[in-house]
Amino acid sequence: MKSNFLNSSFSNINSEPYSGSEVLSQILYGEKFKILNNKKKWVKIKTTYDNYIGYIKKDKFYKNFKPERKIFKLKSRIFKKKNGKFFPLKKYLYFASGISILNKDKNFIEFKKNYWIKKKDTKEISHHEKNFMKIVKLFLNCKYLWGGKTGDGIDCSALIQIYFYYNRIFFPRDSKDQIKYCKKKRIKKLDKGDIIFWKGHVGVCLNQSKFIHAYGPKKKVLIMPTDLTIELIKKTAKLKVKKISNIKNY
Repeated sequence: MKSNFLNSSFSNINSEPYSGSEVLSQILYGEKFKILNNKKKWVKIKTTYDNYIGYIKKDKFYKNFKPERKIFKLKSRIFKKKNGKFFPLKKYLYFASGISILNKDKNFIEFKKNYWIKKKDTKEISHHEKNFMKIVKLFLNCKYLWGGKTGDGIDCSALIQIYFYYNRIFFPRDSKDQIKYCKKKRIKKLDKGDIIFWKGHVGVCLNQSKFIHAYGPKKKVLIMPTDLTIELIKKTAKLKVKKISNIKNY
């Protein structure tokens, strides 16, 4: 089974091979996957990074792809070059996407035929960002979107996973799998980097008193007082904290 790599900015991963089915997740530009089978205009795939299975629309995917840099900006605008000048498009590459370098011109990188992005929006593919806050805070005020994992919309578990995906460290996609994967913290006192799990929800502590999460009822990524968040979820959703772990353990 040969590997394929996505050649569009992102693609929804659907539960079934039709557009009206549930969007389970998304796959980003340059992300590696294997095709399990074909369904007319759709293919059933398994992502290499986190073994996620679902359907994406059929396309001419890359067969050979070696990422050299990755996006370190929420959204990096794509440009086209004409007569030596660069013109912005209404298209983007999204945070953590890997790119190869076809050509360079001044402060721009060509990653696809006459598709360019600014070099300053990227880092070396080997770059490791140890400070998780630099990453999760990029998504502050982004729209909450079930199944989303980009600056156009992201859900609670993707906000945690995107830190690990950027660093190319395995971490499950869905909160139900994340809670099983994570080790329980022994010390009850909350601290920076603590991942708090409820049934179907997750977020991370920025410090002892502040908490960031993609919160469905508020329809966006936001920072809230940790104690208030725990009480609010208990009151409105009738859910108690199920597990606390810490992001530095993985």
